[in-house]
Amino acid sequence: MTGQLGIIEILGIAGSVSLLSGWRLYLCVLATGAAMRLGVLPLPEHLAALQILANPWVMGAAGLAAVLEFFADKVMWLDTVWDTIHTLVRPLGGALLALAVVDPSDPATQAIAFILGGGASLLAHGGKAGARAVVNTSPEPFSNIAVSTAEDVVTGGLLFLAYQYPIAAGGIALALLALTVWLLLLARRVLKRVFAGPDRTS
Repeated sequence: MTGQLGIIEILGIAGSVSLLSGWRLYLCVLATGAAMRLGVLPLPEHLAALQILANPWVMGAAGLAAVLEFFADKVMWLDTVWDTIHTLVRPLGGALLALAVVDPSDPATQAIAFILGGGASLLAHGGKAGARAVVNTSPEPFSNIAVSTAEDVVTGGLLFLAYQYPIAAGGIALALLALTVWLLLLARRVLKRVFAGPDRTS
């Protein structure tokens, strides 16, 4: 990714990273740092704040947390506990990542990015947590493992696409937003049916 990015590309990247952080915050931090360290993601000057993610200490901490999340997220109900703990952490992390993407010489845009980034991460986190609560109603553990693994793969792939092809990042963000809203509605409908119990009107 080279050259000066336009406002659409910047907002697309910020939106994509924020939404993905609601799923896998530590993986987002680790993958971004590793890609920059390997030269896969050369950043323009106004995204230089993200270089801190390539710091070995930051990558080490993110890597350890990502490994813990990888296993915790695949154990039935432990994933829900993990999601509950991260209800504050993921939105804050997503907001900070969105803030790092925006030009620091524009405080107003940075403030907007911080607020919207946190909101996007919280929304994605809610969609993920709700969907996993639905999956956990299944008595077998394989659905949980399959969904968690799919989240790992999708997060890594979309994060790479968002940085490598910034023009497509806006479309990725919109698709993630639509998926998140759908997951929230689906989870609400299924959980409402589960907790309502059998129909006793007959």
